Amino acid sequence: MIKDNETIDEFLAQHAADVEEAVRKAAAAEIMPRFRQLADHEVDQKAGPHDLVTDADRLAEKYLTEVLGALLPGSVVVGEEAVDADPASYEALQGDAPVWIVDPVDGTRQFVHGDPGFCTLVALAQRGVLLASWTYAPARDQMATAIRGGGAHLDGVRLRSGAPEPGRDLDVATSHPDYTTDAQKRELLGLWTDGVRPRPCGSAGLEYLAVARGELDATAFSWELAWDHAAGILLVEEAGGAHLTRAGEPFRITGGNVLPFTTARDAATARRVRELLSGAA
Repeated sequence: MIKDNETIDEFLAQHAADVEEAVRKAAAAEIMPRFRQLADHEVDQKAGPHDLVTDADRLAEKYLTEVLGALLPGSVVVGEEAVDADPASYEALQGDAPVWIVDPVDGTRQFVHGDPGFCTLVALAQRGVLLASWTYAPARDQMATAIRGGGAHLDGVRLRSGAPEPGRDLDVATSHPDYTTDAQKRELLGLWTDGVRPRPCGSAGLEYLAVARGELDATAFSWELAWDHAAGILLVEEAGGAHLTRAGEPFRITGGNVLPFTTARDAATARRVRELLSGAA
């Protein structure tokens, strides 16, 4: 088992490219052959009509679980579909072992509807600290990566989120109304004000990539499931951005956050969005 961050740093130096290859292969083998080719029996509902899962989700996660576990002996995998089958497996985020956090198809609804706005998300963490992440949009063949302390990159080009232009309205992607309760909608109401242009989010992973690229100013999300946020939060951090919960604390992938939380292009924008969210509570 990996026992210290120095050893994990060595692992990433040697095998980050292997992880990227595994993500690409999972998409090539299990996701893209089904894109715009899904049969009815390959799509199921989980909690409701907006909570979809496909054979692509299940099989890509199975592929990644096997490959990533073999790449890093002693590591564990917390995957969206595995946790759906066994909720107790989510508790691995609290342990000492390195954890691969996997969302095989982030934006399943878009995937089902033939929209290219979906991605595969993988992050590596230990003891609640995000160490590396991979965000792959296979329909667009875009690969974004981040290594803690090593920066964020999109297809090999360094990402810098920058800061919004002074005086311009902030563009903020928020929790989609189809996935939020009435109480969560009320918690986001502070964003409906002068100087802010809120809109419903698509794939969370691609919204984070947009923040890291400086194309979107911030996100404001009402849920904390690690597979939706881990990869993107590190990507934004390493691009120069920041994140805050409604309590004014950094978001923790291990949970227990005061929601909603924001991730933004820079610290000043994160503080501004957090203040608006606090005012709506």
